[in-house]
Amino acid sequence: MKKLIYLMVINVLIWSCDNKPKSVDASIIDDTTVAISYDSYGEKINDSDVLTSDAMMAHYKNLKLGDTISSKLKGKIVEVCPKTGCWMTLDVKGDKTVLVRFKDYGFFMPLDAKGEAIVDGKAFVTETSVEELRHYAEDAGKSAEEIAAITMPKMQYRFEAEGVLLIQ
Repeated sequence: MKKLIYLMVINVLIWSCDNKPKSVDASIIDDTTVAISYDSYGEKINDSDVLTSDAMMAHYKNLKLGDTISSKLKGKIVEVCPKTGCWMTLDVKGDKTVLVRFKDYGFFMPLDAKGEAIVDGKAFVTETSVEELRHYAEDAGKSAEEIAAITMPKMQYRFEAEGVLLIQ
């Protein structure tokens, strides 16, 4: 009797281990949505109400020195401070970049951060001094000649982020 039970169990196990590939209905795949995964830095933020690059550039063009606007911005990471991750630049319109710093130095980005990021905080326009431009160039590892070539202040699009979502 024991042999018969063992034989039945083995038979069931063999038949249940069917290795045939399973087909999936393509309409099911088309109807599913893919969840985007984020790494979060600073305050907790979400990915809703993010401005397009065109809308953000329109805001920047209307800002004067001293003006700020609360907004969310999405852009491709161009560069991150290679020393501490205390700033990053985002490409928002092909040839336009925004320098992003983090509120009260409360958090930093990973030094190897790549891809796209969503930042939530305050956008503003500022004139960056020669000394500060040279400091950023030094942080970025520029040569002494490149740093010495910086002789004029520069109008920059800036952003003070309270929170960042790094898209994985």
